[in-house]
Amino acid sequence: MKTKLDEARDVINTVDKEMIHLFIKRMAAVRIIAEYKLENDIPVLDSIREESIIHKNLELLMNKKLEKYYLEFFDGVLNSSKSYQKSLIDEFEKNKKWKNMLF
Repeated sequence: MKTKLDEARDVINTVDKEMIHLFIKRMAAVRIIAEYKLENDIPVLDSIREESIIHKNLELLMNKKLEKYYLEFFDGVLNSSKSYQKSLIDEFEKNKKWKNMLF
């Protein structure tokens, strides 16, 4: 017989699996955004967009006691997205320099 602890951990495990799939889907979109920003010389950081997303998402959060924790969580999401964009752009720029040196 499962305890409440076991049941709660099962829920967390299920949510974590769902989050992995959503993370992969989000990062695929981030890659497309990085390509677009690179092609159009747009900086990675878009503070206005970030504030808009945060505000919109907080409106969806029904339990306002969780707001602080959601902001901590989402800050990590945004930082990971920006870091990935930057690494993709840096990688492209590095490869572009190598290609230019070869020709």
